[in-house]
Amino acid sequence: MPELDVSALPRPALPRVELAYEAVVDIGELVSLGQSPLGERRIIDIVGGEFSGPGLRGKVLRGGADRQLVRPDGLRLLDALYEMQTDDGTILTVHNKCKVRDAGPGHARYAFSTLEVTAPQGRYDWLNQLVLVGTVTPLMPQRRAVLISVYKLL
Repeated sequence: MPELDVSALPRPALPRVELAYEAVVDIGELVSLGQSPLGERRIIDIVGGEFSGPGLRGKVLRGGADRQLVRPDGLRLLDALYEMQTDDGTILTVHNKCKVRDAGPGHARYAFSTLEVTAPQGRYDWLNQLVLVGTVTPLMPQRRAVLISVYKLL
């Protein structure tokens, strides 16, 4: 088979991002679940909050949780599953997987995520078709919460 010269292939446009929504997610106390071979397991309850963006707004529902693994190298793997309710009563399910490296010597803070939002058919089903990425910013000590900024790739 002849070698493929990828430098001669047409390049697609670089992805652009556009704000999908921002959520202030109120959280409970961190609870350690103990050590595992991969690191410390932790959980933080999601206890409320609010969200808004172009074409949607509402509240974060109590009952979700952020399960975390703190690896021996200090990287935190977050895996949050929770629901948000729009102002018209529609329930959206959010699955947010994030990698966090806190600022330290020679490092800037790194906190980026990929999200899946599941919406019922209807007004918000456009969320089911997107590739979503986000950032996570702590709001403590002003509020026991995190700001999650979510962007759709275009």
